[in-house]
Amino acid sequence: MAAKSGRAKLAHAAEEKALRAHALAYPGAHEAFPWGERVVKVRGKVFVFMGRLEGGLGLSVKLPGSASLALALPFASPTAYGLGKSGWVTARFAPRERPPLVLLKRWIDESYRAVAPKRLVATLATEPIGDERIAGPRPLRGK
Repeated sequence: MAAKSGRAKLAHAAEEKALRAHALAYPGAHEAFPWGERVVKVRGKVFVFMGRLEGGLGLSVKLPGSASLALALPFASPTAYGLGKSGWVTARFAPRERPPLVLLKRWIDESYRAVAPKRLVATLATEPIGDERIAGPRPLRGK
């Protein structure tokens, strides 16, 4: 049994690491652990809640533009504690489910842009080209 729980803990380690690195690449982003849960903040405001849920992976982000589309996906639901009313969406993945990293990185981007101060958002490209968003936020040229 110990081997199974050990595998469950590692099931999404690479995905969690990639999503964490992506979120922390944004200007002013830093990690905190309120309530024993990993969050990524910018200027004191959370833009990503991230953690392991029952051996799987969980992620909550603010999606003011795409929440209704996100909520149509089978792994997405409104975030608890009334945050869903403000456009927060939670995605949950069981240990054997494969999280769609490209989509989740886009959600992190949207959440950062919704929460970060306009001055920081202005340092990012308006629309990343191709798959550049996958590698991390792209600053405007010359900045």
